[in-house]
Amino acid sequence: MSAHYDVVIVGGGHNALTAAAYLAQARKRVVVLERQDRVGGAAVSEQPWAGVDARLSRYSYLVSLLPRTIIDDLDLRLDLRRRRYSSYTPDPADPSRGILVDNADAAATTASFIRTTGDLREAERFEAFSDRLLPLAATVFPSVTAPLRRASEMRADMADTALWDALTTRPLGDLLREGLGTDIARGIALTDGLIGTFSWADDPSLRQNRCFLYHVIGGGTGDWDVPVGGMGRVSAALENAARRAGAEVRVNATVTAIDPSGTVTLRTGEQITARLVLSGVGPSVLDRLISAAPAPDADTAPEGAQLKVNMLLSRLPRLRDTTVSPEAAFAGTFHVNETMTQLDDAYADAVAGGIPQPLPAEIYCHSLTDPSILGPALQQSGAQTLTLFGLQVPHRLAAGVTSADYRSTLVDAATPSLDAVLAEPLADCLFIAPDGSPCIEARTTTDLEGSLGMTAGHIFHGPLSWPWAGDDEPLESAAERWGVATAHERVLLCGSGARRGGAVSGIGGHNAAMAALELLD
Repeated sequence: MSAHYDVVIVGGGHNALTAAAYLAQARKRVVVLERQDRVGGAAVSEQPWAGVDARLSRYSYLVSLLPRTIIDDLDLRLDLRRRRYSSYTPDPADPSRGILVDNADAAATTASFIRTTGDLREAERFEAFSDRLLPLAATVFPSVTAPLRRASEMRADMADTALWDALTTRPLGDLLREGLGTDIARGIALTDGLIGTFSWADDPSLRQNRCFLYHVIGGGTGDWDVPVGGMGRVSAALENAARRAGAEVRVNATVTAIDPSGTVTLRTGEQITARLVLSGVGPSVLDRLISAAPAPDADTAPEGAQLKVNMLLSRLPRLRDTTVSPEAAFAGTFHVNETMTQLDDAYADAVAGGIPQPLPAEIYCHSLTDPSILGPALQQSGAQTLTLFGLQVPHRLAAGVTSADYRSTLVDAATPSLDAVLAEPLADCLFIAPDGSPCIEARTTTDLEGSLGMTAGHIFHGPLSWPWAGDDEPLESAAERWGVATAHERVLLCGSGARRGGAVSGIGGHNAAMAALELLD
């Protein structure tokens, strides 16, 4: 049995749904094949604890890189809320003081910098550093839904070419030391270069620089917003857009092989042919399905390096810093043991084969901005969600360890790191489910590989690339111009592994659809 389409999309993550919606709007016959019993990939909401009316964004959790053009083109009904508080960072040497970056109160922000660092000018330097990045974001972000521009063209549009050169040619650590005067402020900035990336401030590969760039350009401002209703609302809106336009979306449809000529084989034996195949799975997974490409080298092989812990609390814990309310501290990004020195030391610990001590982590409370993810009774009781994202724990540390043991080991490392800046143990605040168990679950790189098929748990499907083309890079084909090319003319990347993929953005899906429409017309 076989069926023929204009486009078959392998994988049903948010990028695949984006591509399907655009293609179906253009009246192309398109089918999405998802191996799980629902679509959405990592952008889903789930109820982790039986009998507890809380739906959490189980994997990804914030939105910054989803362009307004995609929201408008696909008529996505989304409420993305800006957070008043950008971040709170207790001083690891004295957690009774910390830096609170309050977007609505510059004076309070300055006071917290002075109280924590003792440096009268560090708040000014931090603001100036952030402001310096805004023209970069305004230049780069509008280009991500257009054909790739050349690096020299992009640089020519930058008035601050010194910033461009620093970010694209030298390790991020240099830029942070030049712009900021304290270890704690440098660490706040460096974390944007390490989320989902195993690296350090002075990594000569510049992988931390590329990760940093994507984190500071979103929406042209670098702001990260809370999706009301959770991340599942984003995928649901995209699925609705795809189905509304006429795309066929199939779940429980496991692909076992892809012929680069355009034939996809399912586990059931069914074969589907199409003029083009779009891959929403990671490049390494695609290679296995095609069975034609050599193993990636060490510089391009995917390796995730994070821990995500989802929690439901009966109440927010008290802080050692009595000048900041928990409602303010947890509403933004709460940095735990993330000075630049600590982040670099944690990288060295992991390279040596150990779990970093202390484990760098950042946390935030979704329900403070969006209580709708909790049922009425939980809201009335004062319950709150808490998400912890641990850094510098590469997938290699899971080797030879069972998933359960690795999960437990990382939680055991994260708990004292967080407790060190709290006035009471976090365990005392955990909500207890009807079965008597505390509402806490961990998702490691092993879990991501097993549940979502992300090789080595890499949330970006592999190392990020610059969102522009090199001056000598070939841009002859539609796939090359849109940054979605593979070694096969009729197979395009449409997921996070695409040239400008990574995070919940829909950019990979949009660009694959644009390239496909050029090829099909």
